[in-house]
Amino acid sequence: MNRVRSVIRGCGSYLPNRILTNEELTKSLDTSDEWIVSRTGIRRRHIAAEGELTSDLATRAAERALLSAGLPAAAVDLIVVATTTPDDTFPATATRVQAKLGVTHGSAFDVQAVCSGFIFALAVADNFIKAGQSETVLVIGAETYSRILDWTDRDTCVLFGDGAGALVLGAERDAEGADDAGRRGILSTHLHSDGRYRDILFVDGGPSSTQTVGHLRMTGREVFRHAVTNLASVAEEALAANALPLAAVDVFVPHQANVRIVDSVARRLGLPPSRVVSTVDRHANTSAASIPLALGTAIDEGRIRPGHLVLMEAIGGGLSWGACLARW
Repeated sequence: MNRVRSVIRGCGSYLPNRILTNEELTKSLDTSDEWIVSRTGIRRRHIAAEGELTSDLATRAAERALLSAGLPAAAVDLIVVATTTPDDTFPATATRVQAKLGVTHGSAFDVQAVCSGFIFALAVADNFIKAGQSETVLVIGAETYSRILDWTDRDTCVLFGDGAGALVLGAERDAEGADDAGRRGILSTHLHSDGRYRDILFVDGGPSSTQTVGHLRMTGREVFRHAVTNLASVAEEALAANALPLAAVDVFVPHQANVRIVDSVARRLGLPPSRVVSTVDRHANTSAASIPLALGTAIDEGRIRPGHLVLMEAIGGGLSWGACLARW
């Protein structure tokens, strides 16, 4: 029996037109461009327009991913959207994307794992394909974090931006007796959560507790500590699961939370800057959208090419964290 693998067919991304610079933020906050850059590496972020919804961003990214894959929307039989900022409490934002794409078959649902959401969504899609339940899957990370920020809190509101990114995964069947060496596609995914640390990164609202949307709250020092430790650990876990050395990784695409976290994890792993993708300076932290946005940037810049081994990883509220190892 031929084994089924998930291969990456296409990638697409979308950023809202409005750019909010650090200089603009200094007009309403007690901060400066130097303060923000020195602590976060962020220089600007994109902000969704009034009336521009998470599903709108997701749909634009999905359309571009399908164009990259050379596939019509009708080929898609599953849509998984990773988001913390859905259009509505229900239905799932994925169903709104499904409708906007004109897809009337298959299924669509959301995954909520905050900044780790895209990795969790990739794992779900990969397993659907391996189980033979899907042939072509749209995996989307999309966020409008500007709607859940306290714009008077300089410690959090300067960190985040809006955007969306998407991958198209397709089923590919190995020939009988095919060697695993150099095989394309998703090699493995690794997911973790630890609910004991809920209070260091959360939104203080919800339909069950306060019937309000609420604002993002974060204890930055604690998040940093857990991020560096857990991200290095899960990266090593992914490599060990595939019996691959760190030297085999061509491109490292971490969650774009903060340049200090990105640099600290890369140093702990021993990865040189030339192999690390960093887009946090221009996108800020776009939560579940950050990895696919960074992938899109790296592809456009020619840094990710067919055959490259790509290591992706993220950590977010929950705490949740995970990694994905894929060969492009």
